[in-house]
Amino acid sequence: MTDLKDTTVNNNYGAAQIQVLEGLEAVRKRPGMYIGTTSSRGLHHLVYEVVDNSIDEALAGYCDRVEVIIRTDNSITVVDNGRGIPVDAMPETGIPAVEVVLTVLHAGGKFGGEGYKVSGGLHGVGVSVVNALSEWLEVEIKRDGKIHHQRYERGKAETPLTVIGEAQETGTKISFKPDDEIFEDLVYSFEVLSHRLRELAFLNKGLLITLADERNDVKKDFKFDGGIISFVEYLNENKDCLHAPPIYVQGEGQDSHVEIAFQYNDGYAETLYSFVNNINTPEGGTHLSGFKSALTRCINDYGKKMNLIKENEVSLSGDDIREGLTAVISVKIREPQFEGQTKSKLGNSEVRGFVDSMFAEGLSEYLGENPTVAKRVIEKSVMAARAREAARKARELTRRKSALEISSLPGKLADCAIKDPSLCEIYLVEGDSAGGSAKQGRDRRFQAILPLRGKIINVEKARLDKILNNEEIRTMITAFGTGIGEEDFDIQKARYHKIVIMTDADVDGAHIRTLLLTFFYRYMKPLIEKGMVYIAQPPLYKVKKGRNEQYAYNDAELERLLSHIGRDGTSIQRYKGLGEMNPEQLWDTTMNPESRTLLQVSLEMAESAGYEAEQIFTILMGDKVEPRRKFIEDHAHEVKNLDL
Repeated sequence: MTDLKDTTVNNNYGAAQIQVLEGLEAVRKRPGMYIGTTSSRGLHHLVYEVVDNSIDEALAGYCDRVEVIIRTDNSITVVDNGRGIPVDAMPETGIPAVEVVLTVLHAGGKFGGEGYKVSGGLHGVGVSVVNALSEWLEVEIKRDGKIHHQRYERGKAETPLTVIGEAQETGTKISFKPDDEIFEDLVYSFEVLSHRLRELAFLNKGLLITLADERNDVKKDFKFDGGIISFVEYLNENKDCLHAPPIYVQGEGQDSHVEIAFQYNDGYAETLYSFVNNINTPEGGTHLSGFKSALTRCINDYGKKMNLIKENEVSLSGDDIREGLTAVISVKIREPQFEGQTKSKLGNSEVRGFVDSMFAEGLSEYLGENPTVAKRVIEKSVMAARAREAARKARELTRRKSALEISSLPGKLADCAIKDPSLCEIYLVEGDSAGGSAKQGRDRRFQAILPLRGKIINVEKARLDKILNNEEIRTMITAFGTGIGEEDFDIQKARYHKIVIMTDADVDGAHIRTLLLTFFYRYMKPLIEKGMVYIAQPPLYKVKKGRNEQYAYNDAELERLLSHIGRDGTSIQRYKGLGEMNPEQLWDTTMNPESRTLLQVSLEMAESAGYEAEQIFTILMGDKVEPRRKFIEDHAHEVKNLDL
């Protein structure tokens, strides 16, 4: 019998094979462990780690100004007017404290509890990781009347800490250039940085944060004396609100500070953002749970006490009460405990009770002093409860009809043969004409076709009960198999792992695409989060010369193609609709996995720009015309193909 053990390998496995990575070598070897990714997101994260140190100085009361500069070579400079990183020698090593902070992981004023009461930073790894992943980093510290300077290259000190001048004020200036040996992309996005810096300015009342871009001479200042009240007003900027200003409640506990600002609008979406020590917690946690439970209890208690909710009516649910609510919950605590590696959910059990009692007391007082606002909120919540009950009945009716029918799938769905969802894709096609071509041209084994007749309802302007009465939406829900809304949606039941929106390349097609994306974003968001929603890219032109036919997907491709084959004797057809293509052409250009181009709809940017996505949907699909007009005017220069 053959011995499967490799004795050579086993015998040679000893102390000599154990590799110890010293200093910051481990960071350079496995950067993803420290900043999550070496893509654009990781690149921008370097800036946030440096800025977070300045914000910690602001939280401690020593800094009121932070400046971030993008240099022409995509290096970054961050300047603050805090106390300055300590420069005196560490007693144990004799090395200057700043050098330890920049070269040793988990070194700093945040770990013993003495330097800072609370601190942010996504992974708590700080500027030492920024130093390790930079081609070079320079630090300049104004402290004790002197200016101190030191330079590092790929994490190692290249010069000693040197006094280079005198200074009246204090502060820290860190400049660094990300290492092209580490990062795939070295170009900073002004908009991505703007988002995070604006958010930090909202969360830290009165702090001035400036972002300057020397590449194109653009500069923005972020300073909000209203703090998170200004944040809520910004989020509701394009919505009709039930009351103004936003309601604000704050409270101090032992080693904690809680701020809550919220405001109701006449829409149907719930918009909640929660933060811990300036870190967004998209999965919520104990602080959000405390807020929700207190809000539900207080509104119900007040409604019953004032006879706005009748005795024979059931209590309003949390979902009813949060319809049209925009809220920001910000807590700052000494020792946050997060669930999961990404710090997306707060786990401190004591925070829930504190937020609940503190917020309940403040909200009860507000409702008692503002009966008109309280009545409006409760009336809206009661209407939401009735709509929820109507939606429940509509869902049950749909389920019962499906169970009674021999086949519960929609009649106009041309399903695929394979039953493994991971291999299946469904095309949502505009109109019967294109649907016919798609059905004939598809690969029936794994491609399903669902033609949509006309435009679906604009879900931004309707409650769920009305949405569920729309035939096209009901057809999609049945075809997908996932259900709809928070209560019923189950991504495990998805019948297709690719949902492809395939519409004409004209204004109507763009509108249908936007309506569908709005529906997915509001009621089936996990489909987008899991990367299951795509947009087909049909060609705009067919170029024919003799028997040779080629396709161009945009104007630039058309020009390249014409320059290659020449214009003489060439015919150009501009496709207005998918129905103009025969089944073979549609397969070759748009549906064949070997040759097609699909755009994946991603919420990656929503992780860093969630409320911008919310605002864009509100602007494009909401009731107000003026914000939509301004958006179109501001972005008109970005239009590539205009259908007139």
